[in-house]
Amino acid sequence: MPARRILQLGDPMLRTVSTPAAAPSEVLPVFEDLRATLHEFRRTHGFGRGISAIQIGVPKRCIYIEFQGLAYCLTNPVYEHQSAERFRLWDDCFSFPNLLVYLERSRAVRVRYQDETGAERRLEAEGPLAELLQHEIDHLDGILAIDRALDENSLCTREEWERRYRPAATPEPSSPPRRAVPSAAD
Repeated sequence: MPARRILQLGDPMLRTVSTPAAAPSEVLPVFEDLRATLHEFRRTHGFGRGISAIQIGVPKRCIYIEFQGLAYCLTNPVYEHQSAERFRLWDDCFSFPNLLVYLERSRAVRVRYQDETGAERRLEAEGPLAELLQHEIDHLDGILAIDRALDENSLCTREEWERRYRPAATPEPSSPPRRAVPSAAD
């Protein structure tokens, strides 16, 4: 499937609360488009780990993530747990790629979801993967990273962030992702 246009900050559809997806046949083409769009964005912008369906104009509760060599297709994700322990980070987004937002997220989460076949799954995550899941689930609820900014000084252009805050570069894996095999639901 071809890469799709990513909705940009200011498009009112980004504020839409996504509806549950009903069947695997409904989500498989969406996941193909999300994967192609993520890869094209990464090729043109040099970063990217996840994307939600609403960002390509599909208001369904679907998220596609590539993280540490694994690919995750999450349909209808729901939090089962969000830790009280939190951490702060500079967050970026495909929908405003030249803006970063300093915000706070839970350090660990557990999410229940269906995979692309409709099987019920659970995913426990800490640190960067937990943050990514929270970012993408926020999109499904019409919440943008800018809504979570800590204060009026928590916005930064990418150029200024590169100059002031960028940590030592960590290259993203160049090999294609493997299929994630999280634990099956009880």
